[in-house]
Amino acid sequence: MAIADAGATSGAAVAAPFVVIIPARLASTRLPDKPLADIAGKPMIVRVAEQATRSGAARIVVATDSAAVAEAVGKAGFEAVMTRADHPSGTDRLAEAAGALGLADDAIVVNMQGDEPELPPALLDDVARCLAQDPACVMATAAHAIEVAGDWFNPNVVKVVLDANSRALYFSRAPVPYHRDGLRSVAGLPAVPAGSGGTGHDDASPGLRQALAAAAPLRHIGLYAYRSHFLKAYSQMAPTALEGIEALEQLRVLYHGFPIRVVVTSRAPPAGVDTPADLAAVRRRFGAS
Repeated sequence: MAIADAGATSGAAVAAPFVVIIPARLASTRLPDKPLADIAGKPMIVRVAEQATRSGAARIVVATDSAAVAEAVGKAGFEAVMTRADHPSGTDRLAEAAGALGLADDAIVVNMQGDEPELPPALLDDVARCLAQDPACVMATAAHAIEVAGDWFNPNVVKVVLDANSRALYFSRAPVPYHRDGLRSVAGLPAVPAGSGGTGHDDASPGLRQALAAAAPLRHIGLYAYRSHFLKAYSQMAPTALEGIEALEQLRVLYHGFPIRVVVTSRAPPAGVDTPADLAAVRRRFGAS
């Protein structure tokens, strides 16, 4: 399994040009007006677009349902496209934007989240290259090795299992692959406290460390590349029971028999901005007060 260095400097040639589309909703329950939150004198959505320019993207577009976001993006010199406000997911917003932009069916579209101003640009290149090099796949995404047992059991950490060709077999919030024999020897694994995001699992347990090493679980990174024609097809697919159970929309793709290629990076990218505490931490790293 080839491993890409997510922290490497971008600029390596990709197999095909690609377009970055950044979905941005103004509404947010935990952080109101999140795309417009100031980070060192610029709105967060502009910081995200600037980060995308450091990749090999041929075009960068913000897809939004907010005139205020579109105005901020335009003032910074970036392209914006207006979309409906009632999309059930970011992928559906992406599909509308791709249609409005008139992208060719074979164009590769990378979905960059609008709350990740520190996402390594090389990772955008990696998922685009990964998809371009596997014509049988309609999507590509990324993952990295889980090194802490608590993350393996944490339902807030999405896991992915791959086949021999680095294509996704399944995504789950459960600890997959589950090492049946290895975990038999680990007595008293505590339950995950509801809503805590923690696990209580003892990472110092030799048995648990051995089971983790043998299972080699992968944490899914929520970055996707799509073929433009598939985005149109995806928007017409009915949601499935499986994606509802796991609360993972990518399972709709696997359920309908479409393959997803996965690039494994050397380490986790920085976390996105979901809460006021996250925003404060990003501001400190950007040098803002």
